[in-house]
Amino acid sequence: MLVDFDLIKRAQNGDAPAFNEVVLAYRKRILGTIARLIARPDDVEDVGQEVFLRLYFSLDQLRSPEVFEPWLYRLTVNAAYDYLRKQRRRQESRMADLSEQQVMIADAVAGSKLEHEDRRRQEVRETVDALLGAVSEEDRILLTLKEVEGLSLKELEVIYKVKENALKVRLFRARQRVLKSLGESAKGAVSRDAGKAGGLE
Repeated sequence: MLVDFDLIKRAQNGDAPAFNEVVLAYRKRILGTIARLIARPDDVEDVGQEVFLRLYFSLDQLRSPEVFEPWLYRLTVNAAYDYLRKQRRRQESRMADLSEQQVMIADAVAGSKLEHEDRRRQEVRETVDALLGAVSEEDRILLTLKEVEGLSLKELEVIYKVKENALKVRLFRARQRVLKSLGESAKGAVSRDAGKAGGLE
């Protein structure tokens, strides 16, 4: 815990300075978690503000200060999910308004932008980020909370509202999908290298 239970209780009772202390204590950690969950640096602050706004209006629902951290993570995960869903709907809406030719052009432009961004990125980056970016939002969020944020199964139980055994199954399957993605990436790299070698002959 980054703050003591007494501070949380005071915040629950409407003590504004106490609430501000809680926000300041957890702000950096929550923003870091959001950054890993949504992978959009420009929107991290906005989602973070939404998390702490939800915290302010729902803090009185917290059963006990002992479960504050996993409860705050649940608010963070829910806000990240809402953001990702909104972005997906916005993208689908924009694409629905375009003609087939415009969609093809938009895809080509997006592809060239991605290639440009990839060239600018560091050649060596954290393996976990690369792998988690290749799986579903659900898998990425679960694995980020467990493997990167270091949450325990007990804390994840509070966030996901499922039993420990069910979480173990989810984690196992998510890890298997990451390994599969890693294997496919490795095969693709080998195929590309083989193709380049063939072209040199």
